[in-house]
Amino acid sequence: MVSLFYLYLLMCFCYILYSKSIDKYYIGHSCEDLQERLRKHLAHHKGFTSKAKDWIIVYFETFKNKSVAYKREIEIKAWKSKAKIKKLIEGQSR
Repeated sequence: MVSLFYLYLLMCFCYILYSKSIDKYYIGHSCEDLQERLRKHLAHHKGFTSKAKDWIIVYFETFKNKSVAYKREIEIKAWKSKAKIKKLIEGQSR
């Protein structure tokens, strides 16, 4: 029998972070634990998320492999619409 923990380790994610201080969203994908990925975004590094230190995970979707998670990331980024991203985030609680 495969444990749920093992299945969780096999999951990949498309996620959205939000920073209140710069009022921006960041869309990414990863196959590592989301809290660990967030920690890396908040750590000292270069790149878009280095512009703020108050990122929070506001949305995520799970996928069975990295390529599908990446495809979803590209799809959301192609919207180029803050309003559409907000609608996606708000729709998760319904």
